[in-house]
Amino acid sequence: MSSHSSSSPRLQTAVGLAVLLLACLLAWGATGISSDAGYAGVGPNFLPWVVSAALGLCGVGLLVHSLSGGFRQLEEASGAERGHWAGFAWVSAALLLNAWLITTLGFVLSCTLCFVLAVRGFRSAEGRLNLSLRALLQDAGIGLLIAAPVYWMFTKLLAINLPGLTGTGWL
Repeated sequence: MSSHSSSSPRLQTAVGLAVLLLACLLAWGATGISSDAGYAGVGPNFLPWVVSAALGLCGVGLLVHSLSGGFRQLEEASGAERGHWAGFAWVSAALLLNAWLITTLGFVLSCTLCFVLAVRGFRSAEGRLNLSLRALLQDAGIGLLIAAPVYWMFTKLLAINLPGLTGTGWL
C-alpha cells in the first residue's frame, strides 16, 4: 500500500462522499429536465438519471471500501511528480478553440482542430512533440476521419442538428 496521504481511509471516505454529492446534484438537475417521451419512448432526462444512478452506485462502493479499512493493494502512483503545463496549455487551447469556433467553422473542422491541438498536448507531455508539417497533416487527417462520420451520424441518422460549415448537411 502506498505511503502517500492520498491512500488514507479518511481521504478515501471524502472522495466517496464527494462522488455521492455529485450524483445527488446530477439527480437534482435531472428533475428540471423534461420527461416527455422522445425517440423510442425515452425522454431527454433519461440519460442524466442513468448517469446519476451509476455515479451514486460508484459513490456507495467507494464509501463501503473506505469505511471497511480503505482501498487495499493500491499500486504506487505512476507519472510525473508535477503536471506538464505545456501539454495542459495545448489541450486547454484545443477545448476552448473548439467551443469558440464550432459555430463559425462548423462541427467537423472545429473538432478536427481540437484533435490536432489535443494530440500536440498529449505528445508534448510524453516528450514526443512533433511540430512538422507532415505530423500536422497526419493528425488533421485522423481528426477529420473521426469528426466527419460523427457529424454525419448525428445529423443524418439521429436528426440532431450540429453546426455545419455549409448548408448541405455534409460538412
